[in-house]
Amino acid sequence: MKKEEKKVEKRVEKKKEAVLCPVYQKCGGCQLLHMDYARQLKWKRDQAGKLLEPYGKVEEIIGMEDPLHYRCKVHAVFGRDRKGNIISGIYQTGTHRIVPVENCLLENTKADAIIGTIRGLLKSFKIKVYDEDTNYGLLRHVLIRTGYATGQIMVVLVLRSPILPSKNNFVKALLKEHPEISTVVINVNDRKTSMVLGDRQQVIYGSGYIEDELCGMRFKVSPKAFYQVNPVQAGKLYKKAITYAGLTGKECVLDAYCGTGTIGMIAAPHAKQVIGVELNREAVKDAIAGAKKNQLSNIRFYQADAGDFAVDMAREGGKVDVVLMDPPRSGSSEKFLEALRTLRPKKIVYVSCNAETLARDLKFLCNNGYQLKKAAAVDMFPYTDDIEMVCFLAN
Repeated sequence: MKKEEKKVEKRVEKKKEAVLCPVYQKCGGCQLLHMDYARQLKWKRDQAGKLLEPYGKVEEIIGMEDPLHYRCKVHAVFGRDRKGNIISGIYQTGTHRIVPVENCLLENTKADAIIGTIRGLLKSFKIKVYDEDTNYGLLRHVLIRTGYATGQIMVVLVLRSPILPSKNNFVKALLKEHPEISTVVINVNDRKTSMVLGDRQQVIYGSGYIEDELCGMRFKVSPKAFYQVNPVQAGKLYKKAITYAGLTGKECVLDAYCGTGTIGMIAAPHAKQVIGVELNREAVKDAIAGAKKNQLSNIRFYQADAGDFAVDMAREGGKVDVVLMDPPRSGSSEKFLEALRTLRPKKIVYVSCNAETLARDLKFLCNNGYQLKKAAAVDMFPYTDDIEMVCFLAN
């Protein structure tokens, strides 16, 4: 392609991006808006294939039928612009500069509308937004979680102090505009930190949690618990993982980094026993409640570091046939991987949200007697450069 043609193509793409999202170039939340969806899938499939090439082939990428407004967890930071107007949006990538966002192509539309309503209520209720520089003000963030299958909606108001002026009237005004809201929670974060949520919570309306359904199971979701932000694709991801595991009903399964226990509970009807391990105390509480709600008697959850738990299990001569692991973006801990050398499960199903740390961990596992048998990419985050992978290894 000639230089002039390339320049014209870039100008056309920039115009298209501006029409789709006016803050695309400032926000940084989605990096691939300039690509049509088919091209995004091919790019992700190629990226995953290159990273995993030393260990095996990536057989496919599983895309979305409708790749817009899929985020059921929406976070907005509140502040003021240079003119003193209240704004809400997201931090520009690599900064703490707020990019105002009213409607996002990736976020749940009801969540965006609720955030807009809260922004409008602040002035009449004389609620000041938080200023990072002065450490003054009350409202820092708003977090909205929506149950994709149930429609239940949780609103979390992240405040610098636990006192919300006229809180009952504030909730009443919010519910008048959005009667579909199931629960409202105050979360207190009084530290100078980049972490969104603090440790203290107060339920001011409803139950303090929502429920959602995935792969035939019902899950409790609390403000701080991990739950996939794209339930449509999460269902496809978990079904692929269970297929790879090839469970027959005779296996002992270890679900490491289990969060609210979603994948372990989905596996439980096909296994003899499932052991879930998660460090987040609130997530473990939700997992235990979920197992009870789904009447699963063959699954147990433990609040512990996955590495420490696996080391203790190996030291005590524990037996496990299949390991399901879904570590954070930083990948698995070295301690956990070392413990797998002793436990020697026949099968490992590794779910990853970071292909680079996945490749690093695969190197360790493949150097210690395992082979990558199958791998697939799942597009959990359309229009971003994130790639979710599920891999099946056997010894």
